[in-house]
Amino acid sequence: MPNTASASKRLRQNEKRRLMNRSVRSSVRTQIKRVREAVTAGDLETARSEFRVAASKLDKAAAKNLIHKNAAARSKSRLNKLIKNAQA
Repeated sequence: MPNTASASKRLRQNEKRRLMNRSVRSSVRTQIKRVREAVTAGDLETARSEFRVAASKLDKAAAKNLIHKNAAARSKSRLNKLIKNAQA
């Protein structure tokens, strides 16, 4: 338990941020999964539209330091490669 008022406030802020980060990270993972499922189903139009949303979410998460910017770039690159290979 925090002993000071500022420590109590910090605890409340950390809890709020933790929940928000969990939510954002979960939605990013779900979006990546949607792209992969669309590619395996062979629906490339859906895969492309889901990829655009996934790229946006990855960039936003990287901007907030939720994930590393290189990890976001790597994920986008791999998803794009997956779509391009499915096209060929």
